[in-house]
Amino acid sequence: MTAFARQEQQTEQGELIWEIRSVNHRYLELSLRLDERFRSLEMPIRKLFSEKLARGKVDAVLRYKVPEAQSSNLDIDQKLAQSVVLQSELIAGLAAEAAPIDPIRVLQWPGVLKAESLDQVALNASVISSLLLSINDLITTRETEGTALQKMIEQRCTDIDAIAKATRQRMPDILAHHQQRMADRVAELQVNLDPERLEQEMVLLAQKSDVAEELDRLESHVVEVQSVLQRDEPVGRRLDFLMQELNREANTLGSKSINSETTNHSIELKVLIEQMREQIQNIE
Repeated sequence: MTAFARQEQQTEQGELIWEIRSVNHRYLELSLRLDERFRSLEMPIRKLFSEKLARGKVDAVLRYKVPEAQSSNLDIDQKLAQSVVLQSELIAGLAAEAAPIDPIRVLQWPGVLKAESLDQVALNASVISSLLLSINDLITTRETEGTALQKMIEQRCTDIDAIAKATRQRMPDILAHHQQRMADRVAELQVNLDPERLEQEMVLLAQKSDVAEELDRLESHVVEVQSVLQRDEPVGRRLDFLMQELNREANTLGSKSINSETTNHSIELKVLIEQMREQIQNIE
């Protein structure tokens, strides 16, 4: 969701400059700054952003410069100016010592000095067209970053899948080794245990340390993450949910661990999942 776009457009009605910045956010939050003459466009502009973007904290600024020809061509409303002067003279006649009328103060009276009128309809149309170009530039920048994030996440998924398969392959040997250690320990202590009871303990150990379901779900979630990444739609929230599910399975794998190897596998998984989760916060 992090991106920046700047669009300049020269029109007969003046220069328009759009600057748009976006950072990651759970929802779409738009901060909009407009010149007062464009205040009527606020709702259409907000609607356009909501149609184009789903998430992100977005700051959008529109800067406007009037044409140089218009700023140098000023008209005076002579009737209004004459009325202001007459009223000023009337007030001056009531005062004992009145100051002379200042022409500059007369020009500052609202409406006396008028700029050449602009085609506001054409100007508004230019604002919207320029905004569309800016948003498209922003989306292009986002997509470039998104492609890089996709490759990173896919690589982490490959690593997670490899760890899950390695753990599954090693579990029979790990369990057999642990059972043998238990039998050897019993023999060292010269404790007479009912063989049936010892067998029950072995079965119970196998059940408690069985992580086949966790590995199945881990691999299934990895496949789902890879599938979601191929969708042509906002997928950030879905990926965030899948990270929670992956982390749950990694934690369970660690809690069921009966040797350092599977414990290390659990830690490696959680590191990879956290790396993905941090980056997914920036995916729309």
